[in-house]
Parts: sequence; structure tokens; C-alpha cells
Amino acid sequence: MVEFTVPEVDYTRYTNRQLAAVPLAVLAVALLVVAGWYVATGAPVNQGIEFTGGTEIQVVVDDASNPHAQIQEAFTAEPESIQSVPAEGSLYIVTFQSEDGSSGAFDSNALEQQAESAGFEVRSISSVSASFGSDTQWLALGGVAAAFLGMSILIFAMFRSFVPSIAVVLSAFSDIVIPVALMNILGIELSLGTVAALLMLIGYSVDSDILLNTHILLRSGDFYESTYRAMRTGVTMTLTSIAAMIVMTITATIFGIQLLAAIGTVLVFGLAADLMNTYMLNLSLLRWYKYEGVSR
Repeated sequence: MVEFTVPEVDYTRYTNRQLAAVPLAVLAVALLVVAGWYVATGAPVNQGIEFTGGTEIQVVVDDASNPHAQIQEAFTAEPESIQSVPAEGSLYIVTFQSEDGSSGAFDSNALEQQAESAGFEVRSISSVSASFGSDTQWLALGGVAAAFLGMSILIFAMFRSFVPSIAVVLSAFSDIVIPVALMNILGIELSLGTVAALLMLIGYSVDSDILLNTHILLRSGDFYESTYRAMRTGVTMTLTSIAAMIVMTITATIFGIQLLAAIGTVLVFGLAADLMNTYMLNLSLLRWYKYEGVSR
């Protein structure tokens, strides 16, 4: 049976500035990516049809040497994306996004007729109106904001001190911003599934940060001894979650389950960022607070 042991890091070799520099630099780059995306596209991250409105149709294309070109020629409207399903080589998911200012989605009946006229088998077709998508977007983003605000209030109520509380909030904020920036780079759209993944990251982040803060501030023992006790539990828990998400992502990609693959990718990067933020950024702020800050 394989046994995993968390290595004991000699934090005395690094200053607080050195520990905080890397996660803060990564956060700054992520913010620049998100800000640049907003300037270029008008949104901090590309949005799926759940939020913009549009139509998704699944078609089977048999005996096609160039299926992407054949699909594009079959429809009068320009597809937003054409994605194959690896588990079913001839199945393709074609997405049509509502144009800016459009009040509804594409005509589903017209798209279905065009697909059948081209000799495709239509497996399924679904549409979301632009107005409904806009309402869903505000509801989803409001949910993320409410969760983050509620988490912040709870953290300040628990620790009743500014520095330990802001360390947890800053780490959670970074755990969300970094995956969002990577979503832009990797071409992952914001959907209800990825919003759920971001909400899960808030929970993961708060869990690991509270574990570290509680061991250092509320339990007896030397600072570094308390840190290692927290790491043995926190790092093992996070690495186990990352391994599970990697397996899920690979499996979902093989079988063409795009939503699960997107959720798994966001969680893998978010959990990796959480390791960095918890045991470098959060820990540096806690060490400063305990030895040099107001608690001295």
C-alpha cells in the first residue's frame, strides 16, 4: 500500500516577502489577463450560451472527410463552435451564439431542417433566449458574490482580527481569479457548471485556510510545529482532491462530457493555486502577524 508523507518545509529559510512574492505576482498576472480580456471583449471571461443565449445542436456526420467544413456549409448561420465527441467519433456538438442585441436564439426548426437537408442525423437541439441568459448570468454572478461576501463576514466573525481574516479572504480571492484567467487562456467558457466549480473553490479555500489559521492561532505549540500539523492534513486533503479531479477531467474528455471536463480543469488549477496561496501567502501574513504585527 502506497503511503503519502507531507514533507516538512523549512520556512525559516525564507522571509515573509519571499513567501508572499510568488503568489502575489501570479495574482497580479491573473488580474492583468482578466482586465485585458474585459477591455478586448467587454466581459472578464468568455460566456457560454446559458448566459449569452443561443442554440446547441448535436448532429451525427457519417462518411465525411472534412466534417468541420461540411458542418459549416450546412448552416446559413456561422457556428460559434464545433466540437467532436471522442467517445462517438461521428457525433458533433454545434453551438450558435445569439448576436449582440438579439432578443432570442436562432430558429431551432430552421437549424434542424438545414442539418437534415445536409444528410445529418439530429440527436438533440436546445435553445436559450438572450434575455433569459442575461437573467441567469446576473443570478449566477450574484450567487458567487453573495457566497464570497458571506464567507468574508464569517471569517471576520471567527478570528476577530484584521490580518488573519484578510489573509483568508485574499487567498480565496486569488483562488478564484487565477482559474478565471486560465479559463480565458484555455478557451473554457463561463457556464453554470464552471460557476459551480468557482463556488466549490471558495469552500475548498476557506477550509484549508481556516485549518492553517486555527492550528497556528488557536492551538498550543510552536509556530512551525503548528504549521506542519496543519499541512499534514491540508496538503493531503488538497492533493487527494486534485488527483480525483484529474481523473475526472481525463475520463470526461475521453467520453466527450465537456461540462465535467471544464469543471475538472477549473478545480485542478484552483486547488493548485490554493496550495500556493495557503502555504505561502497566508502563512507569510500569519507569521508577520504573530512575530512582527499587532499581536506582538
